[in-house]
Amino acid sequence: MPSPPLLEIHNLRKSYGAHTVLHDISLELEAGKVMCLIGPSGSGKSTLLKCINHLERIDGGFIRVGEEIIGYRYHHGHLHEMRETDICRQRARIGMVFQSFNLFAHMTVLENIVAAPVRVGNVPRREALARAESLLADVGLSDKAGAYPNELSGGQQQRVGITRALAMDPVLMLFDEPTSALDPELVGDVLEVMTRLAQRGMTMVVVTHEMGFARAVGDTVVFMADGALVEQGPPEQVFTSPRAERTKAFLGMIGERRH
Repeated sequence: MPSPPLLEIHNLRKSYGAHTVLHDISLELEAGKVMCLIGPSGSGKSTLLKCINHLERIDGGFIRVGEEIIGYRYHHGHLHEMRETDICRQRARIGMVFQSFNLFAHMTVLENIVAAPVRVGNVPRREALARAESLLADVGLSDKAGAYPNELSGGQQQRVGITRALAMDPVLMLFDEPTSALDPELVGDVLEVMTRLAQRGMTMVVVTHEMGFARAVGDTVVFMADGALVEQGPPEQVFTSPRAERTKAFLGMIGERRH
């Protein structure tokens, strides 16, 4: 009997006033797999990612990570939003890396990484420091532990951002276009770290414009447009033999830009 998915999104709907930005999205992701979300800007990819972490309230459907519905609990047959303390507990299991690095400018790299495990996760400081140092070594930044964010390149800051998320030992990692704010020569180092995470079995949902990464690392590629799920499948199928005309048009446009 197959194990249940780690991530289940069921008939998810999200609106801002009269404008619906997500239309009945249903997706599943097994533990240890990578899902890459692609599509034009404004298609709802980043909003979907924020809903998974309950940074955006949903208007219909539900999201489940493991055995827990995110942000809500059932009571008398209806979903009711949890208290903020319970939502924060759930978020601690879901790492998120944004386009912008969001590091605390007044803290060193090491302090940025240990802050959440110590303050939120109640991890002993000595233990948190040891794990932070190990994680920094893993991303090639051991020599930057005492540096401040403004002393780092964009690529280095983003690798610290990934390390900070991993320090909470999440069951799921969300990446919202993590290379979009980087100079081209800095993109490779960040993608290399993400590729290694995937190879080690980290469950990941990645919003990306890096089609090479999606094709090489993704187990599932999901194409979204206008807030709807247009097509999903293995990378080779989506990139080589897309079924939907909207997908074909998008990939054709991407191909033209590269020439």
